[in-house]
Amino acid sequence: MDDILTYSISVFTGFFAIMNPLSNIPIFISLTEGATREEKQNVNKRAVLVAFIIITIFVLLGKFIFGLFGITIPAFKITGGILIFYVGFEMLQSKKSNVKHLKEPNFDENIAVSPLAIPILAGPGTIVTATNFVSNPSYVNIGLVILIFGLMCLLTYIAFSLSDFIARKIGGNVISVIGKIMGLIIAIIGTTMVIQGIKLSFIF
Repeated sequence: MDDILTYSISVFTGFFAIMNPLSNIPIFISLTEGATREEKQNVNKRAVLVAFIIITIFVLLGKFIFGLFGITIPAFKITGGILIFYVGFEMLQSKKSNVKHLKEPNFDENIAVSPLAIPILAGPGTIVTATNFVSNPSYVNIGLVILIFGLMCLLTYIAFSLSDFIARKIGGNVISVIGKIMGLIIAIIGTTMVIQGIKLSFIF
């Protein structure tokens, strides 16, 4: 019982460090700026659902998928790092033309899939973390990882649902500054992943 509790705490801590729901609020606000409340909720639901499905698939079939397509961890980290860097770079730009585009009636809710679900919520870091926790798989371990990631998705959904309330309390200017800081941090995380991927490529 103690082993299960220790394992569960380790899994929760690992996932929380990678996809902290609070730190992702400015990202969600930035990506959905100009959208209606209904559109934001649709994006929110879709993003966490897609993220949950992706991680569940990798928990169950991760090693098989990597082997089937010949995907290596270094290549996965480099590609994911580039995608994450691009998201961070776009957030740093925050051009007004982009905001106007988001305010158009044809708001693109596909941002729920990319970049919100992939690679922000279910990016390389999250996938690698999940697959590492089931490196020595048992039904209990697999069930706990899926359950705990589901809890993280629920916490993320709640955080995103309250994003407007939090923005009103904190203020638009502060949110804008936080968004830019998060953009910088995300770009740095992306660069770090690329560097890690390159280093791993030369380890034989």
